[in-house]
Formats: sequence, structure tokens, C-alpha cells
Amino acid sequence: MALEDLRKRLNLLDRQLIELIAERQSVVEQVGELKRSEGQGTRDYQREKKVLDGARASATELGIAPDIAEQVMRLLIQTSLTRQERARVRAEGRGDGQKALVIGGGGKMGRWFADFLDSQGYDITVADPVNPVDDYACVADWQEAGKGMDEAFAITVIAAPLKLSADIMMAMAEHGHGGLIFDIGSLKSPLTSALEALVEAGAQVTSLHPMFGPDAELLSDKHVLFLDVGVPTATAAARALFDSTMVQQTEMSFAEHDRLIAYVLGLSHALNIAFFSVLAASGESVPRLADLSSTTFDAQLEVATRVAQENPQLYFEIQSLNKHGLEPLEELLGAVQAISDAVRVGDEAAFIKLMEDGQRYLASRA
Repeated sequence: MALEDLRKRLNLLDRQLIELIAERQSVVEQVGELKRSEGQGTRDYQREKKVLDGARASATELGIAPDIAEQVMRLLIQTSLTRQERARVRAEGRGDGQKALVIGGGGKMGRWFADFLDSQGYDITVADPVNPVDDYACVADWQEAGKGMDEAFAITVIAAPLKLSADIMMAMAEHGHGGLIFDIGSLKSPLTSALEALVEAGAQVTSLHPMFGPDAELLSDKHVLFLDVGVPTATAAARALFDSTMVQQTEMSFAEHDRLIAYVLGLSHALNIAFFSVLAASGESVPRLADLSSTTFDAQLEVATRVAQENPQLYFEIQSLNKHGLEPLEELLGAVQAISDAVRVGDEAAFIKLMEDGQRYLASRA
């Protein structure tokens, strides 16, 4: 066959693949509906394992690399779970047209929460003086949002920078604000006084920290942290918003939160900022480095690139407003110094010990 004929054949096969994927997605939606009707959970890990094992076995029989078949099936499974989760959120949503206000809803995470609540049937109003939106009713001043409405907001999400969030909550405590109220701040100590003021004012308030970014579509294997500020009914109401998802809900104390976040966010951010800062100052051209990059370098560069694209003001808040923030940074400096000392004097034993200590720690996590 001529090259053009072979390409036409490939085009036909590609079309058939897409049609099969579409048919598979249709069956997936029916599976999701049946699971909901029978009260079953969305995710079934045993079933997933059977699908993956079956794909690898079939690939082996057909002379295809099993890893390729598994990668394809994993992508299809993830897509299927995303569709099922979204359908469940819509089907089990309790919004029923109740009004919800998202302060800072034009920002990335604010917009995520606006869309999330909208999918549950809430009537969304966004308050954002900097990033107006077209999809929802939008006002610049959150204090003007409820004026002239026949009913109060059932839910208010505060998705503003930390200092501004504290000011907003203080104003709510002083002037009154009904319904469920929660922030989604990455740190909690800068908000403690404002949250306590809302509690004293009798507000239904709690505090959340979604441990995922605004691009998250599937919440399976993701975490949302819930910090009860002394109003357990508010925390329960906030948790109920995620009951139809597969997200892992974790309750923790304020004292524990910021200390652990100093490592989970502060340390990981600092590592990547240091990585791309060294590269930027090195004078080495990106194309030249790409010509000889390694698997480890490429993986680190991919993560560092995502970090570099984030909001620098938010990342500075996470570093500077956490009273525990300097602890892991000082430890990072010490670790880099230990590596430098071992290399400088040729101390192979010290270098090996660093590696082995890390191996034992990471093995314990696994």
C-alpha cells in the first residue's frame, strides 16, 4: 500500500477509537446512575485493578507493550470517574436555588468554588473588585451583594488573600452575616482572631483548606482539611457539601495545621523556587539544557514550572505569615550545607548517610 493509503487507514482507525471511547463513556454514565440508585460508592478499586490487569493481559496476547495498554486504561478510568463524580454532585446537590456568595470568586480557587456550588444547584453571586466574571451575578463590593434580596445567603465562601479575609470576617462579625460561612485560606493563624470574633457573634462559621489547585476536576485522592472553630454544626454543613465527591475529608486542629503546612506547602514551594532561581541565575540557556536533560531534571522542571506560574503574592503569604514557616527553611539550608560540605571535602560516607536516611524515611511513608 502507498503511504497515503496507510495514513487513510490510520485515520479510519483513529476515528473508530474515538467512537469506541464515546460509547464507553455512555456506558460509564449508565454505570454511575446505577451505582447512585443502589447506594454504591463511585470508586471501586478492585474493579479498577481487574480492568488494568485485563488490559495488560490482552496487550500481551496481541503483542503490545502492557505498559502502554495500562496507561491508556488509566486515562480512561480517570475520565470515567470524573464524569461519574460530576454527575453525582449534580444529582445529589442540595442547593435547590438557595443563594451562595463567593467573595473573591473571580480568582482561581474562588471560581472553582463558585462552579462547584453552582453544580449543586446554588444560585451564585460573585463579589470581586479585581476579577469580574460574566457567568454569575457579580458585584465589586461584597457588602453590597445582599442588598435588595428577598433571602439571605445560605453559604458564603471567603476566597480572598489572608489579610483581606481577616478584615472581611471582622466586618461580618461586627455587622452580622447569616448562613454558613467559611474561608479557604492556606494558613489559619492570620485568621484566628477574625474567626473567633464570628463565633462570638453567633455565626455559623468554620474553616476549610482545599489541598488541590483550581485545575482539579476529579477529587478522588485529593484532600480537604476541615478546622472546627467551635461551631460543629457549621463544620458538618461544610463537610456535607463534599459528601457526593470522592475527596478525602480530614479534620485537624488550628495548632497542627500551620505547623504541618510549613512542610507540605512552605518547604515544597521553597525547593522549587530555589531550583528555578538557580537556573535563572546560571546563565545557561533553556534550549541547551533541554538537549541534555535527564529524567530527574525534566520531572523537577515540570513541577518548578507549575510553581513559577502561581500567584507570587499568595506564595509569599504562605511563607511569611506562618509562624512555623522559617523552621523548614532553616532545615533546608542545613541540608544543602550538609551536601555541600560532604562534596567539598570528599566525605563519601556522610553523603551516603544522607541518601540512606532519606531512603528509610520515604520507605516508611510508603
